[in-house]
Amino acid sequence: LLGPVRDQGARPTCLAFAASDGHAALRDGTPLSCEYAYFHAQRRGRRAPDEGATLSTMLDTLRLDGQPAESGWPYLDVVPDDGWMPPAMTGPCFGRKGGPAAIDLASIFASLDAERPVMLLSSLSTSFFQPSGEGIVDPANDELPDPSLRHAILAVGHGLANGQSAILVRNSWGAGWGVEGHAWLTEKFLKPRLFATAILTEEIDVPSRSATA
Repeated sequence: LLGPVRDQGARPTCLAFAASDGHAALRDGTPLSCEYAYFHAQRRGRRAPDEGATLSTMLDTLRLDGQPAESGWPYLDVVPDDGWMPPAMTGPCFGRKGGPAAIDLASIFASLDAERPVMLLSSLSTSFFQPSGEGIVDPANDELPDPSLRHAILAVGHGLANGQSAILVRNSWGAGWGVEGHAWLTEKFLKPRLFATAILTEEIDVPSRSATA
């Protein structure tokens, strides 16, 4: 439904990609502009273009600014030195309500069973950077989370991996990570690392006058 996995490159745009893919999945799968979402989230949060976005500003952006199709403002490999602004014409913007959700796996599974992807915010550790050939991330018993490494991915399915409950996630590091950019995160990985989740709900009209205008 969502097509090939995207690659955020060296920019801290993982949450914008997770939100964009989650939003697109609730529509027809047509890619939405991650650049537009990240720009408005940073503007709302008064954050620099080389900082990660916050969950609250990203959710506000989808609700108040919406997103055009990816073709309206394609993703940039780097922010231009001569100014970072949306094009004058990006096309119609699609709004979506959303909010923080429960962190427990049962609630995430229920959302996925209802065909509603879940944004996951997690700390990382070594195993995340080295999924198995089958696309499984299952840490060793002595592998500890690194709270300085934080990342956002999109949960798109659940099942069993290595005999544990596991969540299938879509990453934004290109097709070379995991299996075509997807991997199974086991319960052993998730429980000590997952620190926030969010879901998107009903589609809404974007206000004609945005607070970021």
